[in-house]
Amino acid sequence: MADSAAARRERIAVDVSRRGFARVTDLARRARVSEVTVRTDLAALEAEGRITRVHGGAMPRGFVTARESSLEQSSARASRLKRAIAVEAASRVRSGESVLLDVGSTTLAVAQALVDRRELTELVVITNGLAIALALEPAIPRFTVVVTGGTLRSLQHSLVNPLATSLLDEVRADTAILGATGVDAEHGVTNVNLPEAEVKRRMVAASARRILVADSSKLGQVHLGRVATVQQLDALITDADADPAHLDVLRATGLDVTAVAARGLGTLGS
Repeated sequence: MADSAAARRERIAVDVSRRGFARVTDLARRARVSEVTVRTDLAALEAEGRITRVHGGAMPRGFVTARESSLEQSSARASRLKRAIAVEAASRVRSGESVLLDVGSTTLAVAQALVDRRELTELVVITNGLAIALALEPAIPRFTVVVTGGTLRSLQHSLVNPLATSLLDEVRADTAILGATGVDAEHGVTNVNLPEAEVKRRMVAASARRILVADSSKLGQVHLGRVATVQQLDALITDADADPAHLDVLRATGLDVTAVAARGLGTLGS
């Protein structure tokens, strides 16, 4: 019936908007219809300009889709700003703590900043990044470095499922230091690819304190893989080039936001 189809499509549109990304299989299960019917509904909603279909599902119209950069390309961009962010993040770690260190160019800079803190001892760092593990190696035996295991993604030199999250289900770390490709007050923390977003979500669940490190280009961006809500974070460390309006909106959620200047590695406020 036309009315029931219209009502179902409205529910699907609301579902996609609320979740940020919804798989065809999940939509079909929740609507109690076939996947073929859901694909027809999504095609109709896309024609109305309400959603954008992507491989395996749909996102709200206006979500950013982006091509993923390699770790090397990302590290080369805004390297001084990322270094400043990393120094600030590393300053919040104490000897004897356990840290989940996510994959990414800014978190790679955090690894290097942690190594540079010669007074840090008895630090346990768990990471799913091979480049990060190698960056931490000079600090052994001051640091214990644990690699999650899993399936290698060559673009980021990251380890993802299958098997990447098995270790994370067995630990409770003091702090998770996370990277992401998008952070938005409404849609939360997102990442451009789903496999790494899944590992990031597990890191959020496995830690007592969550710090997001993201340069200003990530603010206001929304990508495919949802990681966490802003409310699940304890702190955001970004750079002083960030749009003050974005910072104000994020602070209004109660998030502790610090914008760091590259010159002199000082902070401009929190």
